[in-house]
Amino acid sequence: MKPKVIVYKKIDTTVLAYLSENCEVTYFETLDSQSLPSFYQELKNATGIIGSGLKVDAKLLDLAPQLKVISNISVGYDNLDMPEISKRNIMATNTPEVLNDSVADTIFGLLLATARRMPELNQLVKSGGWTAQVGEGLYGVDVHHKKLGIIGMGGIGSAIAKRAHFGFDMPILYHNRSRNTEAEQTFQATYYSLEELCQQADFICLMTPLTPNTVKLIGEKEFKLMKKTAIFVNGSRGATVDEDALVHALQNGEILAAGLDVFAQEPVSPDHPLLGMDNVVTLPHIGSATHETRLKMANLAAESLVIGLQGKMPQTLINQEVFAEVQ
Repeated sequence: MKPKVIVYKKIDTTVLAYLSENCEVTYFETLDSQSLPSFYQELKNATGIIGSGLKVDAKLLDLAPQLKVISNISVGYDNLDMPEISKRNIMATNTPEVLNDSVADTIFGLLLATARRMPELNQLVKSGGWTAQVGEGLYGVDVHHKKLGIIGMGGIGSAIAKRAHFGFDMPILYHNRSRNTEAEQTFQATYYSLEELCQQADFICLMTPLTPNTVKLIGEKEFKLMKKTAIFVNGSRGATVDEDALVHALQNGEILAAGLDVFAQEPVSPDHPLLGMDNVVTLPHIGSATHETRLKMANLAAESLVIGLQGKMPQTLINQEVFAEVQ
């Protein structure tokens, strides 16, 4: 008998076909007020679930007593209550590495767009406001040869450093839980404390995972340490930044500008003060959102789910200690 699996996210038909070959699949393109009751009902007999964004906590797990594998189509897994999942000997997987380059492209593009004020100037042209030579009031700032500070030198942070070092001759400063000797050797990156990085960098990219230790990692103290000419870019999670402190820093000229792909509440409220600032460039959390990369992520997640349900250890298993327990 095939294991019963629930898909709770729209995925490519090829991925769905692969899952259907190996599992009995119940498919929800999205979870909303109409589909949630059916989803909860299906959880009773599910041995695996696959999707993204769903909060998986004790309350949900109580509805799924047969669950063996959770496959998260994302590199981040702050939506998963890992202690509770591990306590129940359920394997959880994510999709690291395959999205590194796509996210790095997005974040570096956001950095460039913010520095050179591209969205603002694009709107100027399209609205008919370009009636004369652009004056100093609309100038941006150079990116090349400026100091780039990366907070979180993991796979994505390293991919950003690669673009900055080889493409823009930017000195790389970084802060991480541990030293990244490969980044130091390959990109001549220099390790700094968080405080020193904030003081020294011209551009600051926040790329840490969301954990209890990184909630509001960047706040009033850190913004006050930054240069008045600094540009802050957040490509991690919205909750890693104190948004009120960011608003204050921008309004009071403590930093020059910000580029944001993430917000504390998503979708962000249209009346959020950050959305009314010309010196803030915003994106709707689309770091990995290309057709190619999302397909790679879904394929990896599906393969991890099937492997886990076959009693084997997925390469992307987050809680590897659980595998030993279930053997």
